[in-house]
Amino acid sequence: MTSAANPDPQPAPLWQPDSERIAAARITRFQAWAAERYGAPAEGGYPALHRWSVEELDTFWQAVADWFDIRFSSPYETVLADRTMPGAQWFPGATLNYAEHALRAAEDPRRADAPALLHVDETHEPVATSWSELRRQVGSLAAELRALGVRPGDRVSGYLPNVPQAVTALLASAAVGAVWTSCAPDFGARSVLDRFQQVEPVVLFTVDGYRYGGKEHDRTDVVAELRRELPTLRAVVHIPLLGTPAPEGTLDWAALTAGDTEPVFEQVPFDHPLWVLYSSGTTGLPKAIVQSQGGILLEHFKQLGLHCDLGPEDRFFWYTSTGWMMWNFLVSGLLTGTTVILYDGSPGHPDTGAQWGVAERTGATLFGTSAAYVMACRKAGVHPARDVDLSRVKGVATTGSPLPPDGFRWLHDEVREDLWIASVSGGTDVCSCFAGAVPTLPVHIGELQAPCLGTDLQAWDAQGRPVVGEVGELVVTNPMPSMPIRFWNDPDGSRYRDSYFDMFPGVWRHGDWITLTDHGSVIIHGRSDSTLNRQGVRMGSADIYEVVERLPEIRESLVIGLEEPDGGYWMPLFIHLAEGAVLDDALRTKIKQAIREQLSPRHVPDEIIEAPGVPHTLTGKRIEVPVKRLLQGAALDKAVNPGSVDDLELLRFYEDIARKRG
Repeated sequence: MTSAANPDPQPAPLWQPDSERIAAARITRFQAWAAERYGAPAEGGYPALHRWSVEELDTFWQAVADWFDIRFSSPYETVLADRTMPGAQWFPGATLNYAEHALRAAEDPRRADAPALLHVDETHEPVATSWSELRRQVGSLAAELRALGVRPGDRVSGYLPNVPQAVTALLASAAVGAVWTSCAPDFGARSVLDRFQQVEPVVLFTVDGYRYGGKEHDRTDVVAELRRELPTLRAVVHIPLLGTPAPEGTLDWAALTAGDTEPVFEQVPFDHPLWVLYSSGTTGLPKAIVQSQGGILLEHFKQLGLHCDLGPEDRFFWYTSTGWMMWNFLVSGLLTGTTVILYDGSPGHPDTGAQWGVAERTGATLFGTSAAYVMACRKAGVHPARDVDLSRVKGVATTGSPLPPDGFRWLHDEVREDLWIASVSGGTDVCSCFAGAVPTLPVHIGELQAPCLGTDLQAWDAQGRPVVGEVGELVVTNPMPSMPIRFWNDPDGSRYRDSYFDMFPGVWRHGDWITLTDHGSVIIHGRSDSTLNRQGVRMGSADIYEVVERLPEIRESLVIGLEEPDGGYWMPLFIHLAEGAVLDDALRTKIKQAIREQLSPRHVPDEIIEAPGVPHTLTGKRIEVPVKRLLQGAALDKAVNPGSVDDLELLRFYEDIARKRG
């Protein structure tokens, strides 16, 4: 019964860490240490620590560098010389090397033979690479890269799956001060060239093919095209994943990594580029996002060591590919001395529940996946706790899209009641999280636990005023070390500014709708550039998907809000039916009723249309804005970059709908 004094009590959490877990968390120990050394609040738990981290930004990041023992080979003059966004200058004067920190565990004789990497393919049998072996391979490859003339600032590219060779190549590139960039081998030649041609790599690491879904996929023709179309290449390194001989003019991976050379780590300025990541590029060339060695080092130490609570005793598994920022984030698990689990293959082979089997076989303690995978498991009737031993898994993290409330309940019921569920949200743009995992806070259904340390995350209305308890634009009002130092081929910085700072000058606007709750958590509603605005009421598409895809008849859906020239508004809902389901009047009524009752009568779609499928980016995100442009009458080649889509033929269906509407 609700009392008059408290008409709207905070809902009971789905999960609450016990006092033992809170005391053991690294973030708890960090807070006590930072209170003693740097004036952080000793009381008040995470909310007090977060408030201090954004109000005393310089001191907080100095404390992070100190706590994680960042090796500055030359000292910094100050933490933050210029707070302006874009253009904040972090740790000027400092030099360091990311790869040196990633391989630091190998220096401990007690850990040298422990696994740094566990590689699993579709046979599901883990193969270990020890810390000492990884360090040896990186040393050998870095020496060979230098012998090939690779210098600090040169770009080194990888057309590679999620295999140990990709990690070695990234670390060797970072060791010489080169700039790493990668694409997954399921990307076609045009998609890869749209990315790599922008940065003009001097070396290309490539496989002959990959295995996915129980089949071998030959990529030798694609590799030949990449070699023809990348004139800046000085060397191509062949990794025979399918066992083919090295093509003429290529170097052999085994020969380059056979040496026993102590790695030499180039000491580079804090803001020296580490890697280039790419936006999805659905409506033009992908943005080539440059992040720095020092910025990533600091941000990932904070995120993995404090928020994810990872340390040497942990095993970190995230299902990802080298074409997604989560792969870079996963590799950074090495910074905390954690064993990193690399899975190369289909997430659902031989069956939907396969990833849980990988977590069991590798002894994963933190398992990361996509919200879509969790919902697919729920629909397929997967029972992880019944079928596999997940006793070592202390947390499951999800990203890629907001985890619907039913996903939280399914993880709680089907994996373990005492399970830390961390729905996280960030982006390629910062290669980190704005909000998400906090091991000392409760988990509420449908909510991210809190904004991350050092991140002044706010929800703003259209006038730029902070709001709590209502939907607003996701903004970050202070700089983060991993924010891009620039975009490649953006000499005046205009494309960078237009991407994040056009709406609120000097403040990062990410393009998501969020709500900050009165109990400090965060709710993500979807992209603000594909907002559904009915009669002045804005709603994110993710809210619609959560309700619609709960229905067993619906495999996936896509909702579009279309402003029409006559002032009208057309909101179609496209649905991809589950096998055996039929879109009849009864199902249409069921869908409309679900949206009306669970969400909003204003956001009942004008039409429900059966579609052969929902198009995605190459990293698995639903494509909304290009479909909206198609429905507004744009030509296919103007509405979308064909190389950014997983199935271009699907878009012809939506183009045809636009043509029929006229």
